[in-house]
Order: sequence, then structure tokens, then C-alpha cells
Amino acid sequence: MRSKDLRSIPMSPALIPNVEDPVAVAEQRAKIDAIIAEHSPKAGSTMVILNEIQTEIGHISRPMQNYIADKLHIPLKDVYGVVTFYSFFTMKPRGKHRVAFCLGTACYVGGAEMLIEKAEQILGVKLGETTPDRKFTLEPCRCLGACSQAPAVMIDNTLHGHNKPSRMITVLRMYERIESK
Repeated sequence: MRSKDLRSIPMSPALIPNVEDPVAVAEQRAKIDAIIAEHSPKAGSTMVILNEIQTEIGHISRPMQNYIADKLHIPLKDVYGVVTFYSFFTMKPRGKHRVAFCLGTACYVGGAEMLIEKAEQILGVKLGETTPDRKFTLEPCRCLGACSQAPAVMIDNTLHGHNKPSRMITVLRMYERIESK
């Protein structure tokens, strides 16, 4: 199949931006365009562009990936491959506070599952989801390197060790208070 024949194939609905997607919002699209314009002349700039866009916008949705690939004149699979390979990229908006639960052996044996269950109960979302108010995102983490403090949880860049489910309430409330100040 020739590339001109591909133009007649309808685009996947996942690649079409909805009204809230950053590509559909003129102000955010301008930010994306500025980042692309600044870095696109440099060879191998895809990773830098994606990193800066995620820092500015907060995530890289499927429609954004399609838009970026089009602007850089590269296949969508190249952009998608980078976004899905590196764990620091996300395709969904994250909350203001990222709550990462260590699932390494020491933390898992030490009760990480109970911490996750308690956080899910408190915040009303499951692991991998973001609260509706976009304050918290619950994520699994393979290892935080804090086995001596198991079970450990990393909130933003702060490690909280030796946790119990009852302590999760206190820790999460601390972040809500910090935000309201």
C-alpha cells in the first residue's frame, strides 16, 4: 500500500482530540508548537521535545502524540514508542501529588497491598488512577531502594517509610493541608 493510499484510511478515534485535549486548546497547542519549533531543527530531538511538553502540559495524550509526529514529520510509532517505553512519560493527566507504592519484595511482604487498599479507600480511586479533583495519582513502583523502611511510599519526592494502613490517612491529609495553605 502506498502512502497516498493511507490518506483514505480513517483515523483511529483514539487519535482524534476531544475538546479538552491540549491539542484542541489553542493556548496549550501554542505551547506545544513553541517547544517543537525550538528543538525540531536538532537531530534526535524527539525525547527532548516530549520531555519538555510533558513538563509543560503534564502528560502526552494519544492525539498529542499524533500531532507531534505530524509536526516532526516522523511516524507516529516512533513517538508512541518513546512515550510507552520510558516510565516517566504518561498518557493521562496525573494529579498534583504522585503517590508511588513500592512493590519490591521487602515492601510487598511488609504490607504494601494493605497500604494500597487503604489509599484507594481514602481517595476513592484505584491504583493507576487520578482523583477527580486531580490532587492525587496512585501508581505502582517496582522498587524505591528503601528496603530498610518497608513498606515504603514515595509522595512526590518525599519518602515515607515504615507505613501502616492507619498512617496512610495522616500522610495523605498532610498533603491536602499543604495544598490548602
